[in-house]
Order: sequence, then C-alpha cells, then structure tokens
Amino acid sequence: MTDPVWEIRRDDALGPDALALIAQSEEELASLYAPEHRYAFSPEQLLNADVRFIVGYLDSDPVACGGVAPCDGYGELKRIFTTRSARGKRLAVKIVEALEEEARAFGAPIMRLETGLASPDALALYRRMNYREVGPFGSYVDNGSSVFMEKDL
Repeated sequence: MTDPVWEIRRDDALGPDALALIAQSEEELASLYAPEHRYAFSPEQLLNADVRFIVGYLDSDPVACGGVAPCDGYGELKRIFTTRSARGKRLAVKIVEALEEEARAFGAPIMRLETGLASPDALALYRRMNYREVGPFGSYVDNGSSVFMEKDL
C-alpha cells in the first residue's frame, strides 16, 4: 500500500476546486454561526483583496484550502478549511504553515485571524500552532462570538 500523496498548489479563489471547497466551508459556517457573525470573504472578495490562495490535494482530490491577505503590518488568514473526510491528518497545519511562509515572503511580521467560539477544533489547532488570543483588529468588532488570534512570524 502506498502512502497518500499530499500536494499544495496556488489557486485562484474562483477556480473550480477552490470554489467547491469554499462552498463546503460556507455550509459548515452557516450551520454554526448566525449570518451577522460570519466574516468569511466571498471568492470575489478574496480575489479583490489580493489574497494569496492555496488548495491542498490528497491523492489528487481537493481537500483543504486557505489564503492569506496582505494587510498593513500583518497577514490575515482567510478561509482555512479541511473537508470532513480529510480531518485528523494534519493537513490544516500544512495549509497554515504554507500561508505563514507566504506572509513572511511579503514581509508580514505578524499573522492574525478571526475564528469563532463554535469552532473548538479550529481554536485548538491555532493554539497548538502558537497563536494567542488578542482583541479585535482591522474592521472587526467584539461580537461575543468571534475569537481573534495572532502569531509573530
């Protein structure tokens, strides 16, 4: 039996694999959060914000994605998602690590993110990766549902 093949590719947020993963992510977010507590960028917003977007493939199947937005003084993680069938394989770690490298390449000294209290697996992942909780940043406000985190790069 051969080991699974994992590959990360740069993608356009409007590419078919990215769109399929974003749609799955949106379904999951909608099941967890009220619309007023969802801040995920649409594919068009990702493109317009110059988000560097990647898709992770396991044995040629698109199973994970994410992006990093270049912001003034930091990078912001966007749309980190792994399909249910691919969870538990540390693929989200590989996506975040690749995006941290991307942020370093464009000179970001800090990576920031917004997630939510109803996403304990995401919170655990970021804590394991040395992200710490901070207050709201950018245009975010404290809404009682969001968790804001950052990590020095």
